[in-house]
Amino acid sequence: MPKHRSGLLESPAFGKLGATLFYLLLAVALFIAASRMNYSWKWNSVPKYFAYEKVETIPADFDGTVKIDGNRLLLIGEDGEKKSYTIPDGYKPVVKDGEEIYGGDPLAEYKHWVPGPLINGLIVTLKVSGLAAVLAFFIAVLLAFMRISKYPVLQYIASAYITVIRGTPLLVQIFIFYFIIATIFEMPRFYAGAMSLGLFYGAYIAEVLRGAIQSIDRGQYEAAKSLGMNYVQTMSHIIMPQALKRALPALVGEMIALVKDSSLVSVISITDLTKVGREIVANTFSPFETWLIVAAMYFAITSILSYAGHRLEKRMKVKGGMA
Repeated sequence: MPKHRSGLLESPAFGKLGATLFYLLLAVALFIAASRMNYSWKWNSVPKYFAYEKVETIPADFDGTVKIDGNRLLLIGEDGEKKSYTIPDGYKPVVKDGEEIYGGDPLAEYKHWVPGPLINGLIVTLKVSGLAAVLAFFIAVLLAFMRISKYPVLQYIASAYITVIRGTPLLVQIFIFYFIIATIFEMPRFYAGAMSLGLFYGAYIAEVLRGAIQSIDRGQYEAAKSLGMNYVQTMSHIIMPQALKRALPALVGEMIALVKDSSLVSVISITDLTKVGREIVANTFSPFETWLIVAAMYFAITSILSYAGHRLEKRMKVKGGMA
C-alpha cells in the first residue's frame, strides 16, 4: 500500500505558526477596536499596583529650630519648648542643623518597598483556594467512601448531599453560607468563603474519586484479601494508589476550576484578586489594563497547577501509582 504523505496543513510546525499568527491578528484587531473607542491606555500605572515605595516619616510636633546630635534630633520652639527625637535604624534625617521648620513637617523618613494591592489580592486568592482545596479533598474522600459503603444510610446521606450541592449554583451557596451559617457561628468572611468553596467542590471531587475507586477490577480486592489484608490496608496500599492515578487528570481540572471560581468570594467583600481588580478600576478608570493583568495572574496560577499535574502524572506512569 502506498505510504500516506502528509501535506503542509498537517505539519505541526505549520500548525504552530498558523495558530500564532491567528492570535497575533486577533490581538491587533482588538487593539485597533480599542483605539477607535478613544481609550487612553495607562500601562505606566500598572507596576505600582504590584509593588511601590512607601515613605514613613517622623513629623515635627510644633514649629521650631532643629538641632542634630548623632542619631538624635532636638526641636526647640520659639517659646522655649523642647522635644528630643531618636532616629530609628533605617530612617534618614531630611532636615539640616539649625533649620527652621513648621509643625507636621518631616524630620526623618524611611523608604522601603511594600507589596501592592495586586500582590496582596493574589496572596488572599491563594490562601482561600488552598484552604478550600484541603477541605474539599477531605470531604470528597469521606463522601466517596460513604457512597461505596455497604450501609444504605451512609449511601443516602452522601447521595443527598452531592445531589443538593451539584444542583445549586456556587454563588447562591456562598450567599446562603455567609448570611446564615457564618452569621449564626460568627465566622469571619474569609473562612466562610473558603468553606463554601470547599463544600461545593468536595461534592464534585467525591464523584471523581468514587468513579475511580469503582473502576478498579474486583480481582484486586480478592488478591489483597488472599494476602491477608484487611479493608483499610487494601484501600490504602492497593486500591487508592491506582484510583488516584486514574483520577489525577480530573482532580487537576477540579483544582483549576476551584481557583477560578474563588473569584466569586469577592461578592462577600473578601479582598481577593478579583475584588482588588474592581477597586483599581473604580479608582483609575482603566478597565482594559486592570482586567488583562488580573486574567494573566489567574492564568499563571492555573498554568502552574496544570504543569504540576502533568509532571505528577508522568511520574505516576513510571512508578505505577502514588508511591
